[in-house]
Amino acid sequence: MASVELREITQDSLRAVLDLAVEPEQEPYVATNARSIAEAHFEPRSWFRAIYADDDPVGFVMAFRDPPKEFWVWRFMIDAGRQGKGYGRRALELLVGEARQDGVKEMKLSYHPGEHSPHAFYTRFGFVDTGDVEEGEIVMRLSLE
Repeated sequence: MASVELREITQDSLRAVLDLAVEPEQEPYVATNARSIAEAHFEPRSWFRAIYADDDPVGFVMAFRDPPKEFWVWRFMIDAGRQGKGYGRRALELLVGEARQDGVKEMKLSYHPGEHSPHAFYTRFGFVDTGDVEEGEIVMRLSLE
C-alpha cells in the first residue's frame, strides 16, 4: 500500500485538490473541497489538509480543533477513483494522532443519513452514534482514552 500523509495545501497543489470529487451518489453527503477551503478561512480553529497517497492527492479532510476540549472532523472525502484502497482508514488513523496530540478525550464527526452515507465506514473504524443530531446530521464519537 502507498504511504498516506496529510499535507498542507499549497498554491501548487490547490488545483489538484479542488479537482478531487466523490462518487456522484455520494455528492449529497459532503461539500466540495472548494467550499470547504473557503469556509475554513472564516473559522480560526479550522484545520485542513490534503490526503496524499505517495505523491498523489487522493482526498481532503477538514477539522475543527479547539485543544484540549474538542476535535471535530468537519469534512472527509476520498476521490471516487481512489476509494476502497485503505486511504480513508489510514487518513482517519492520522487524524486520531492529531486529536491525541491535542489532548482531547474523544473525536467527533457527523454525517447525513441515507443510502450512500459513510456510516458503515465510520462504524467499522470504531465510531459510535451519540444519539445527537445537529443540523440534520447524525453525530458520532470515537473515544481516545
